[in-house]
Amino acid sequence: MLAFIQNHPLVFGVALLLLDLLVWRSIPVEQRTWRVLCRVVLFLLFSALIIDAGLNPLQPPPWTDTTLNLVATALEIVWWLFCARTLTVVLGLLMPRIGHAGRLLQDLLGAVIFLVAVVAAAAYVMQLPVKGLLATSGVMAIVIGLALQSTLSDVFSGIVLNTTKPYQLDDWISIDGTEGKVVEIDWRATHLLTSQGSTVVIPNSVAAKTKVHNFSRPYELTGVSISLRVPTQVRPRRVLDALEKTVQGISVLLTSPKPKVAIKGSDLESVEYEASGFIRTGENKTEVRNLMYDLAHRHLEAAGIAFSSDSVPQPWSRPRLLLEDVKIFRALSSEEKDELSQVMAPLAFSAGQVVLDVGEVSDGLLVIGTGVISAAVPDGAGMIEAGRMGPGEILGEEGIANDAPSQARFTALTSCVLYRVERDAIRSCLEERIEVRAALTRLRSFREQASRNLLLQKPQAIRKGGFLSWLHKKG
Repeated sequence: MLAFIQNHPLVFGVALLLLDLLVWRSIPVEQRTWRVLCRVVLFLLFSALIIDAGLNPLQPPPWTDTTLNLVATALEIVWWLFCARTLTVVLGLLMPRIGHAGRLLQDLLGAVIFLVAVVAAAAYVMQLPVKGLLATSGVMAIVIGLALQSTLSDVFSGIVLNTTKPYQLDDWISIDGTEGKVVEIDWRATHLLTSQGSTVVIPNSVAAKTKVHNFSRPYELTGVSISLRVPTQVRPRRVLDALEKTVQGISVLLTSPKPKVAIKGSDLESVEYEASGFIRTGENKTEVRNLMYDLAHRHLEAAGIAFSSDSVPQPWSRPRLLLEDVKIFRALSSEEKDELSQVMAPLAFSAGQVVLDVGEVSDGLLVIGTGVISAAVPDGAGMIEAGRMGPGEILGEEGIANDAPSQARFTALTSCVLYRVERDAIRSCLEERIEVRAALTRLRSFREQASRNLLLQKPQAIRKGGFLSWLHKKG
């Protein structure tokens, strides 16, 4: 057998190449080490075989027979390409394709290795004038470079982006005003998935030149912000106070980094304000932003601030305006709301003061007029903050129907003004309007069930949809 191989080395050289292709395809991709090891062994056998046959990859074949010379030349060229391929797979094993930077660097090194192999095969095996070939290639490279200037700019910008890593996969970023989640970074462009569900492809050259805002850095935090424009006639301090209460009224906003409110800019007609903060990565950013807008509107309305300089002042009193926001009173007519607002008495509370304690029976229905109220439920010896409430939300409904004690402790986080509707007035309304009684009963049942569900959860597992949804229901 050995003698037969020595007599027909070229035939067995071709057989080894076919065996390499068969082994490479038969071994599963997951067993990368075995695939690379088999390829290295077969390359060494192939090299030993052609050298034993009298071939030298650094010289053209020594035979004069045309057919034999052609086959030998092809095998020597294949040796260079086989060598390049073996080096690239070994490089891939030693340098895993982790991240886009790793893949990009590995692809570049692989391209350089194959380019060197092709030039070496042309110079040593085919005896071509490499200097002239390289000179011609340089001219062609200039022509192609000018034709592909924009594409090459994207490619090299992609190298810079993958090296410096201003953003990575799954980061939520904004590039040149376009906001979305990074779903792919290739040689030419960055692909963003927007909140509308569409995909935006941004050339890497644009991303490398413009401002990139990464909302996912640090990784465990996500920034959220809103912007509002208020007429210049309104004193900025009033707006800033209202927006401060807005960010305090959202319990999912982290206290560190601290939420902030600032003036972004102004013109002759309006002033632009921004309220911003951070939430844990994984929270629904859209829901939090919508809640911020809703709370900002309610706190600004509670402060008597209109969004438009053309707004006509509302003739209703503050208690009457609040009744428009309380859900359980939506079935009442305008005249009935007018009558009910006449018996609403204002109560002032300072920050830190308990408005309604656990086990206390409320002597009326309390409607939040201004400020932020924290609601906490007892959990053994301690209390768990379940959420925060703002203007238009109610408390003390347990004591209205059957004199039941409060199941939560309500504490003022800021200075607050609440309006109390006396128990007799509410009971009269409940007797006359079945819709109000049914709405109040549903609200009590929902809050009681939400409180029980909250106590069955771990504190860090609180999510919107449990007791927090109870607080977001405005009565």
